[in-house]
Amino acid sequence: MRRSRAFVPTTKEAPSDATLPSHKFLIRGGFINQQGAGLYNFMPLGKIVLEKIRAIVKEELDRSGCQEVQLSFVTPIGLWERSGRSEAMGKEMLRIKDRHENEFVLSPTNEEAMVELVKNRITSYKDLPLNLYQINTKFRDEARPRYGLMRGREFLMKDGYSFHSSVEDMVREFDLMEETYKKIFTRLGLDFRVVAADSGAIGGEGSKEFHVLANSGEDTLVVCEACDYGANIETIYESEEEIDALKAKSYEELQELTIEKRCSCGSELHFKKGIEVGHIFQLGTKYSAALEAHFNDENGRSKPFEMATFGIGVSRLVAAIIEQNHDESGCIWTKATAPYVVNIMISNIKDSAQVSLGEELYKKLQESNVDVMLDDSKERFGFKMKDAELIGFPYTVVIGKELENGLVQIFERRTKENISVKTDVVYEKIMELLK
Repeated sequence: MRRSRAFVPTTKEAPSDATLPSHKFLIRGGFINQQGAGLYNFMPLGKIVLEKIRAIVKEELDRSGCQEVQLSFVTPIGLWERSGRSEAMGKEMLRIKDRHENEFVLSPTNEEAMVELVKNRITSYKDLPLNLYQINTKFRDEARPRYGLMRGREFLMKDGYSFHSSVEDMVREFDLMEETYKKIFTRLGLDFRVVAADSGAIGGEGSKEFHVLANSGEDTLVVCEACDYGANIETIYESEEEIDALKAKSYEELQELTIEKRCSCGSELHFKKGIEVGHIFQLGTKYSAALEAHFNDENGRSKPFEMATFGIGVSRLVAAIIEQNHDESGCIWTKATAPYVVNIMISNIKDSAQVSLGEELYKKLQESNVDVMLDDSKERFGFKMKDAELIGFPYTVVIGKELENGLVQIFERRTKENISVKTDVVYEKIMELLK
């Protein structure tokens, strides 16, 4: 993409209500804009990031044997009444009526709808197990939408649902999805922990949460930095007063505290803040029994499906990545999620030699399937550089005055280091950096 044609409306000022880095930088960098309270539009850069995350999620799920579907965003309220969740969800579930006074909801999750999809279509244990998922819009009418994409009302979520003939097989799939989720978050370049969690309004017997570690996280965790152990503080402390006091502390205050207990690996435990980006649940027969979704076992007996459900906050991940990867200048995207991995900056668009090299390098990188931006805009060098840091391209190739000496600079966003490279090997150097 050429910057001269790209729709990237960067700004110097952040919204007055923006307190989190992701909220500030995603708006300032031209990734998103606010449509209303808790409602955000994804502009071109933001949409690219969103689709890159979505693609990684889909690749790993498909590789694990899951199948993608797409359910209606609007569902009849009758499904929710039959499962007993119409009242349990409370005001978070937005109800609407059509012209015939039929009542519907904007789906906050889809356990009921997925059970109805499978019901009477899978009738034998021979057709099990089955794991179906979608990556679709959800709506929860948050009382206080805030923090940008972190706590919006409308969001993109991956929700998956598995169906089984036995508890043992459901647990096997639950464990498989835990490993699949780990692969997803690892590919995204995130530092995360898996913790045992409360099942909440979803229900079921057991659940685990996936948290991206970040100073601005809303959840307080206990983690080991020597291994991958992580836990909610409720698993370490029993006193509600002590738990509430810890939750109220800032990241800086938590760092001053010492945890007496040690990890099973023998190392010290530390308090961290976490952003929940995934949650998996062992549901049992909670929904299949309520909605009368049955199959015939090997003895011909009718039984309700054993179920599990699996969620990932895809749009929340856009913000979580920046909460973990930013500095005072703006975003620092991981290589897997950057809208463009390389930014070629022509310092002086009136210099034909700079333009020629920029165009040549741009073409070669495109032919190598590298996501590359060519900054051929007429803005001043200082403006271009600030924008490059704000947007967070992993690498910016600066073609400037040093071209007279046969050199260009490669600026690495994460370290802010500049390295001088000869023009005849700059392509090879970039490809080496991208490995």
